[in-house]
Amino acid sequence: RQGYEDSHWQYPAGSYGDDYAYQRHQWQPVTWQGDGDLRQGETYGKSTNYQDQHYYRGYHPNLATTPLGQDRTHTYDSSKERFVSASRPEWAGGKTLSSDSGEAGGQLQEPSLLLQYRESGLSSSSYELSQYIHDSVDHYDPMLSGTWSLAQVGGPLVSSPAPVVPLKFSLPHVAMCFGAGGQLVLVCPHSPAEGQLAHVELHSLEVMLCKTKELEELQAFPGPLAREDLHKVDVITFCQQKIATSCDLSTQRGRDSSLLWKLLVLLCRQNGSMVGSDTAELLMQDCKRQEKYKRQNPAANLIGLTDDEWMSRQLGTLDLITGEVPPVVETQAQIVEKFTKLLYYGRKKDALVWAMRNHLWGHALFLSSKMDPRTYSWVLTGFTSTLATNDPLQTLFQLMSGRIPQAALCCGDATWGDWRPHLAVLLSNKVGDRELNHRAIVTMGDTLAGKGAVEAAHFCYLMADIPFGYFGVKADRMALLGSSHRQAFAQFARTEVIQRTEIFEYCQQLQQPKSFLLPFQVVYKLLYASRLADYGLPAQALQYCEQVATVLLDQDPASHPVLAQQVMKLAERLKLSDPLLLEMPEQDQTLEPDWLVQLRACCQKWEVR
Repeated sequence: RQGYEDSHWQYPAGSYGDDYAYQRHQWQPVTWQGDGDLRQGETYGKSTNYQDQHYYRGYHPNLATTPLGQDRTHTYDSSKERFVSASRPEWAGGKTLSSDSGEAGGQLQEPSLLLQYRESGLSSSSYELSQYIHDSVDHYDPMLSGTWSLAQVGGPLVSSPAPVVPLKFSLPHVAMCFGAGGQLVLVCPHSPAEGQLAHVELHSLEVMLCKTKELEELQAFPGPLAREDLHKVDVITFCQQKIATSCDLSTQRGRDSSLLWKLLVLLCRQNGSMVGSDTAELLMQDCKRQEKYKRQNPAANLIGLTDDEWMSRQLGTLDLITGEVPPVVETQAQIVEKFTKLLYYGRKKDALVWAMRNHLWGHALFLSSKMDPRTYSWVLTGFTSTLATNDPLQTLFQLMSGRIPQAALCCGDATWGDWRPHLAVLLSNKVGDRELNHRAIVTMGDTLAGKGAVEAAHFCYLMADIPFGYFGVKADRMALLGSSHRQAFAQFARTEVIQRTEIFEYCQQLQQPKSFLLPFQVVYKLLYASRLADYGLPAQALQYCEQVATVLLDQDPASHPVLAQQVMKLAERLKLSDPLLLEMPEQDQTLEPDWLVQLRACCQKWEVR
């Protein structure tokens, strides 16, 4: 049959995997026993179709041309690699690698370069594959690759040997790592085994990131603020720059953020101390404009008149020409004279109604205060009804009446108006009940926080001396100044709010040198130090580590064991960035600062315990 000298020389194909299952895992030729035995043992010789013959003839051309009496074991072994190469897709271009179907019969082919590399143990890099693709021995034949499929064979093929695992990187590449000294280390793709010199580059992260907004924000801050050479003028200048560059005064949130920075400036100038009138002045300065609160007439039912009677008393006699009733215009002297005449005849109730109707509130309040308490309360209610609902006077009078002002529950709405005049009234006019005043300010802060005005709410909390809390405790009112801890941590712990909180801590230390914010010290200063190290500022980062370690040593590192270990690990990587250590002789540069030695000893004791 087309190339076979004996029709009995055929390979089983229909159930090749059933009778020759052992050949799936090892490359062994079919054992030949001679012509007579072959014809007796031929189970599938009669059923082999043309496609099966084409498969063996196309992918094993040597089998079709070897004489009958010749042992075909060697020929089969030399052709099996080409079968493996032809039955696998090529990685470049999606083509198929196969041997040429037009090879001369009975002539052994030179193995391809890829097979040579595999037999010698070398990796199959992209360079080797490219050499294999251009090899003149092996060619691509689309006719052969398109005529064979697994379904045509009728069963699984003989598996190829397991391929050699390629290297992770087939070509030399750039290796990169970050150094603790604020450097980026690059190892260039040179091969010393081929005679190339090893080349290592050191780049400064501070120089590479000099144009980024994050690095500029870190460099502009004069931290750490606990150092001895810092002057508070530098802090004030930084706050003023923040007001000018990062606060959009056209928006309510921008004005609230500007107010927090101005408060820090005030605290710096006054060494951390302030009174309510100072804050009230700051609040009124930051108000864009003074709102005009519309006054109104007292409610008619408060003075015992119906609406029609109130309007009739407001009007004069009918004008016969125009048909209109002009209002009665009375001078202040005439109003007071009529009030006095009513009192001549002992008509105190009518005198109060006349005074209230004509806005003689001083006369009405004094007269009612000398009468019974019910009358005084009635006149006082009539007076407050003439004020607008969002008038700061309403806030003051409600507070002095022993109630939480309505402004503390409704501020923050666009219809209510600005919240600052109401807080200014509360801060400047302390009532006898300090607890009531404190609750009113805290309630106003809670209302503003519930409506998304975080900066405004934190301003109220600072006025009420609310302590700082932790990020994980959502019941705490604030953790970082000007940032809500109910959002994601990446959005919460921004660089700007960490700097603002550190300035507030510095202002407190101007008044009390030993005071500090423990939640801020134990978490966010370490986070800030890590950011400084990431952006190539290791010296400043080491100073922050020293500050945190000092606070932990004063408190007891066992209360924050994980934090103490993290500070120690970061400080050990950054210790060579200490300017004092660099000035020491080489034999003394192995020494460590005392605070790091003490912190390590405390951590070791805690681990043992």
